[in-house]
This record gives sequence, C-alpha cells and structure tokens, in this order.
Amino acid sequence: MDETERGMWGGPEQPTVEVVEQQVCYQGFFRMEHYRLRHRLYDGGMSRLLSRELFERGHAAAVLPYDPLLDRIVLLEQFRIGALDMPGGPWLLEIVAGIIEDGETPADVVRREIQEEAGCALLDLEPICDYLVSPGGTSERISLFCGRVDASAAGGIHGLAAEGEDIRVGSVSFEEALALLHAGRINSASPIIALQWLQLHRERLRRQWCP
Repeated sequence: MDETERGMWGGPEQPTVEVVEQQVCYQGFFRMEHYRLRHRLYDGGMSRLLSRELFERGHAAAVLPYDPLLDRIVLLEQFRIGALDMPGGPWLLEIVAGIIEDGETPADVVRREIQEEAGCALLDLEPICDYLVSPGGTSERISLFCGRVDASAAGGIHGLAAEGEDIRVGSVSFEEALALLHAGRINSASPIIALQWLQLHRERLRRQWCP
C-alpha cells in the first residue's frame, strides 16, 4: 500500500470526534452507554448530532488449539444465550476464549483459559489477528491466536462451576473441522476466522512446530 492509499483510507483529513454527552444506561455483568456526538465528515464539515448506544463488555482473547503432530483440532461445545433462537440450538462449537482482565495480556488470557476450558497445556502460540466483533454497537475487540497443544488426551467436561461453565471438549481431524465449518455447525466468528487462517498456514505451522 503506497502513501496515497494509506491517506485515502485513514479517515477524514482531520479525524475529529466531539462527544457532547455520555451516560451509563445500564450497569450489570456488562454495561450499556449512551452517546450524543458529532464527527468530522469527509468533505471537511461536521456531522449532525448523532445518538448512539454502545455495549461495553471489555475485550477478549481466543485461541484455536491445534496439534500439528496428530493434525487435530480441539473444539469446545457450550451453551450461549446469544444463540437461543438459532435453528441448531444454543449449544455452539467454539474455541477457547476469555475476557482480558486488568493487568493481563491477551497471551496471558489464552494460557489461563486453555487449561480451565479444555484441560490442555499451551506449548506454542502464534498470533492470527485482532478484530472488532461488531463495531456498529460494541467496542469489544478479540485478539486471536493459534496454539500448539497435545490433543491425544483432549476430552471430558471442563470449565469453572463458579462461573456457570459446562464445557464439553473433544478433538477432530483438520478435515473434520473444515467439514463442520462448511456445514454451518461452526457458526461464530473466532473459530471461523481461525480455521480459515489455519487453512492458509497449516503446512508452515507443521514444519515450524514439528521439526
């Protein structure tokens, strides 16, 4: 990308946001905030006064547990309230993930969560990307990784009872994971992005992690 392209996609020349009012509408396990604001337009003027709600739930980190020796992926199945009306039901096939607490790095989170949620030790870690979950209504950002694990004994029920977690763990071959993805059984963003990334980088990772 040259300088012209970087300038074109960097927002308005003077990227100004004027927050007129910010209020907390709801504070519980998560938080909802209401904003009244204006922002700079591409033609140089300012927008009209906009009213927006923002869902604040913090930021998270997620990791795709991959065993390069066995060419197997560890998947989790658990209940998700956001999928209550999904045709397949609210038990989703997912990867390991957790909220980033104060003082933690994303790598700290996935190392902690992979033991709590999957009963696995993290042997290596490869960054994939950081992405915004749904920037039209929430600030949540996810740091996504691929992690090397030993999947030979992966299985059972895991999670912290104090947090209401009831997580079934199992491993599938790389081909089986792709079949689940293509069949629509894996239907949340982090595992979709991670599996598609692994399709592109799998051979490199196997050379790198299985010398």
